[in-house]
Amino acid sequence: MNEPLFTNDTIVFGILMLALGAIFYTESLKGGFWEKFYKIVPGLFMAYMLPAVLTTVGLIAPEWETTNTDTGEITKHSTNLYYVASRYLLPAALVLMTLSIDLKGVFNLGWKALIMFFTGTIGIVIGGPIAILIISTFSPETVGGVGPDAVWRGLSTLAGSWIGGGANQTAMLEIYGYNQKLYGGMVFVDIVVANLWMALLLIGIGKRNAINKWLKADTSSIESLKDKMSNFTESVKRNPTLTDLMLMAAIAFGTVSVAHLFAGILAPFFKNIVDGIENQTLKNVFTFLDSSFFWMISISTIIAILLSFTKARNYEGAGASKFGSVFIYILVASIGMKMDLTLIFDNVGLIAIGLVWMSIHALLLIFVAKIIKAPYFFLAVGSQANVGGAASAPIVASAFHPSLATVGVLLAVFGYAVGTIAAIGCTILMQLASAG
Repeated sequence: MNEPLFTNDTIVFGILMLALGAIFYTESLKGGFWEKFYKIVPGLFMAYMLPAVLTTVGLIAPEWETTNTDTGEITKHSTNLYYVASRYLLPAALVLMTLSIDLKGVFNLGWKALIMFFTGTIGIVIGGPIAILIISTFSPETVGGVGPDAVWRGLSTLAGSWIGGGANQTAMLEIYGYNQKLYGGMVFVDIVVANLWMALLLIGIGKRNAINKWLKADTSSIESLKDKMSNFTESVKRNPTLTDLMLMAAIAFGTVSVAHLFAGILAPFFKNIVDGIENQTLKNVFTFLDSSFFWMISISTIIAILLSFTKARNYEGAGASKFGSVFIYILVASIGMKMDLTLIFDNVGLIAIGLVWMSIHALLLIFVAKIIKAPYFFLAVGSQANVGGAASAPIVASAFHPSLATVGVLLAVFGYAVGTIAAIGCTILMQLASAG
């Protein structure tokens, strides 16, 4: 990727914050063009798409290269903004949004949430081989390749990513030995297709009432939890003092530090255990346990849930979840920044496989949601808990209500647990589809 106009992370962060500020300002305007615009396009979608446009026009970039004019040596560079947002701000946001969680209310959401999550998983497992069969009828070379270059081996990494997350994706790369020189193409398909699907889900959130009506969904459990949280917030609402703000920051980032500390201990500990498992299949199933990101998210959420049983939950009245939402929006902007819209046309064949694959996942979710009358919330979060994992499932969940972010995290942790084994099943089917 060519060098963007702005490469300094401090400047880029400022640009992203200005973009978010512009979105929130225009969204707050009453009457006229902007009110009509935001009735169609949610602000969260714009927070995601505007940075993508800035990347596309070359102002900013997630990665770029520079060439030394004397030696001709190429140096690769990348921004640290997504890393900071996902490792520091995301867990802090989860803590602030979970402080006031009504755990009983979350469990009262019932079995439909799990059904939609596992439907999403099945959609990915069967979507891969079906996509290969469909694309092979038009373009056999797109799904070809032999040995380490075989396309199905590369697609196995997508299955790992879209059911679990980054740890599962890396595990699939190791298991099936895909040519690492070609791996960048698969990562690109992952980013483009998963982000396009997330964009559609965010647009759907703005139309959720109409969608729920079409699905004939019973949203009473979700509305009950939202009302309960809103009433609780109202009952403890106060103008936050500087002490409130500092203590919330202490709780949030103190928890993040503890989570990182123990993640740094647990990930290597479990890596040694997993590496010692002789049975290769069993070993692959538990690969996610050596991911520090998995432990960091899990520990942050567990501590926050424990804090929700203490007086710390009253910080919701001082705006805890609002501050959490600020961090979530920064994360959304840093995810959007990874998307260069022009590159979609550079690898049309693999993108086509990804789009067909994701369409099957989406259609199956819609079909099952219609049958069991599941609300759009369960469809969207069940999908993102698979495809986006712990980084984006809380984003989609909190767009419905900040108190629902934890639902996204809990389902995403399921995704980590089943990710590798389900992806192996998907890959076996993709290998058979390619051979056919």
